[in-house]
Amino acid sequence: MNAQELKSALRQFTGTEEWYFHPLFRKYRYTEGVKFLAGEAGAYWLLEKILSNQILAEIKGEGFQLWKMTVDENKKATLTCDDGNGVVIYTETIDYTDFPLDKISFYFTDSVLLLPSEY
Repeated sequence: MNAQELKSALRQFTGTEEWYFHPLFRKYRYTEGVKFLAGEAGAYWLLEKILSNQILAEIKGEGFQLWKMTVDENKKATLTCDDGNGVVIYTETIDYTDFPLDKISFYFTDSVLLLPSEY
């Protein structure tokens, strides 16, 4: 699936009827849209990055988190987490990724990772 097809397909996710668990992070859940994205984009590694960082003091205290990843033309990415009010609490540089989209956002709240359209 190319980037345009993936963006189009992601628009269909406006809620979730099923919850999924990552085998390493069973304490947290994610939605159908997140599962679809991870599967189609080969991006379970991105879920692992977000979920594994929930143990960091600056992140775990945030009840609502906005996670964003942007990918530049050299396939270098920046992953950030903010408190939903624009205050960045975490940033990580990813030296290389084959993620097909130039940007993606997730919400993390109440131990659930979801696409903004599923909120």
